[in-house]
Amino acid sequence: MGANETGAGETGAGEAGVVDAAGDAPDLRHALSFAAAADAYAKARPSYPVEAVAWLVGDAERILDLGAGTGKLTQALVALDRDVVAVDPIEEMLDELSIAVPGVPRILGTAEDIPLDDEDVDAVVAGQAWHWFDRRRATAEIARVLRPGGVLGLVWNSRDGSVDWMRRAGEIMHERHDAAADLEGYVRIGAPFGPVAEHVVRWTDRMSRARFLDLVRSRSYYLTATPADQAATIAALEELLATHPEVRDVEELEVPYVTRCFRAEPGE
Repeated sequence: MGANETGAGETGAGEAGVVDAAGDAPDLRHALSFAAAADAYAKARPSYPVEAVAWLVGDAERILDLGAGTGKLTQALVALDRDVVAVDPIEEMLDELSIAVPGVPRILGTAEDIPLDDEDVDAVVAGQAWHWFDRRRATAEIARVLRPGGVLGLVWNSRDGSVDWMRRAGEIMHERHDAAADLEGYVRIGAPFGPVAEHVVRWTDRMSRARFLDLVRSRSYYLTATPADQAATIAALEELLATHPEVRDVEELEVPYVTRCFRAEPGE
């Protein structure tokens, strides 16, 4: 299949506009939970620093944003004047992407069965998505759609837990790990790709308290929790924001992020 834009239902959507995705049952449940919060995800989730995205793609012109979601990384790529096509397994996410970056071709599909022709793009990028993929199947498909000299780029925004109020917020949100420290576990790329290079950017995203709470509501852990646990999480975070000395008296929160980028090319 070529890269022409298709209607979301034309590429084999499953129930509720979701293409069958790889992964075991708990991970799949978390991954597909984003369909119910596409609007919150689009409004609350941060974008990516220009420096990070520019490093990720180098001089690549035609780029596949794989697992594009609501288009956070897509927007950053378009801002760099690149030719972008977006693929995601969730129709609701692509609907939000079409609003954020109108005109970008968007196709319902997965990393394990990419709906593009062979040697179609100069780079494949994945923002906050690689850990949802079946690595063995995805790497073979990514290598297939890359042109000679192409690159695979992976990027994550992680909240900086070295800041005390952010660390305590992470505990309330039941963070399963320190993503900023443990991402090496996510980026085992393997054959046919060669060595992985890394680049780190530290930055701050300013947001209202309401947007911060919406950010929490867009997380898979929150979306799959019981209503009682959801309410308890928000109440505890509101208490933290009202009492912690680093944030209790500020009108706008400064949320610290670490953006970690990883890049690899197919080996010989």
